[in-house]
Amino acid sequence: MSAMNQNLSVLMITSEFPTPERPNRVPFISRQVEYLRRAGIDVDVFYFRGAKKLSNYQDAWVRLRKHTSGKRYDLVHAQWGQSALLAMPKRLPLVITFRGSDLEGIISKDGKLTFHGHVQKWVSKAMSRVADEVIVVSESLAANFSRRDYTVIPSGLDLEMFRPMPSGDARKLLGLPSGVKLVLFAASSTENPRKRYGLAKEAIQHLPSKINAELVVASNVPHTAIPYYMNACDALLLTSVHEGSPNVVKEALACNLPVVSVDVGDVRTRLNGIEGCFVCTEAQPKALAECLERVLASDVRIAGREKVAELNEERIAAKVIEVYWTAVQKRSVMKQTLQGPEAEIGSISRV
Repeated sequence: MSAMNQNLSVLMITSEFPTPERPNRVPFISRQVEYLRRAGIDVDVFYFRGAKKLSNYQDAWVRLRKHTSGKRYDLVHAQWGQSALLAMPKRLPLVITFRGSDLEGIISKDGKLTFHGHVQKWVSKAMSRVADEVIVVSESLAANFSRRDYTVIPSGLDLEMFRPMPSGDARKLLGLPSGVKLVLFAASSTENPRKRYGLAKEAIQHLPSKINAELVVASNVPHTAIPYYMNACDALLLTSVHEGSPNVVKEALACNLPVVSVDVGDVRTRLNGIEGCFVCTEAQPKALAECLERVLASDVRIAGREKVAELNEERIAAKVIEVYWTAVQKRSVMKQTLQGPEAEIGSISRV
């Protein structure tokens, strides 16, 4: 633990965070907070629900001022571009992590970008221009804004939780049948149009009759149960319209589970060179079924775990902290330039 880190105080603003009512939401955010704190960073989390309502953002903006009254921070870290709105007007160094839907937009049931999706993209692009430092979870997301100084830091993994285990034991624990090929579809909700659950079902229906396969849906289940689903199943199927850096793919690799995916986010990079995984350029049931058939016919696990070893949460936290210090030092240099050499960045009590 760095002594210097112990003196860095961060206000993290996020529009998604696990709650008692929704304990399985965005576990990668709570894990990042945990490991930043382990590294000596003082992280104060402010969570709000935007829910596509301007009034919610207005209320949250006011609540944030009350929440931070009398407190001292060195910088603000916004998770998702829209969360950065609450930090305006900007008085502290601002770091934004863009995670996918903020820059790609919200998808409707007919597969088109919604009005709120257009607004969210516009807001996120605007926030990218005022941020001191920008993090994207995959290189592909950077094509959505004009600035070229950004850092790619994917979400980290809990490699102790996501690990290979005997398939038979996992199936028995979950009450899943033996003697049948199981294809996993894992998403927080099957109702989310972006995940295209219907496409996954159609892909299974296009498998040849000689392959006895079923689609296993892991939706709204505890995150701690997902490793058992991944070890019980024979393949993971990802059919999303868009993603940033889908954690479910990286978690599958950590469990050595073969992956069949459409070409979104950093999936192609993640699966590159891993025998037994396939990226389908066509998001069509038949094309996905053909890839699934090859995976299910081979009946072998992949060598994926070594490919995600660098996503250990400690390493990810260290990279995020580097970005924090870059933002703080950049603002310090700017203040000294504007106010003279006697000026210092200093912590201030307002957002």
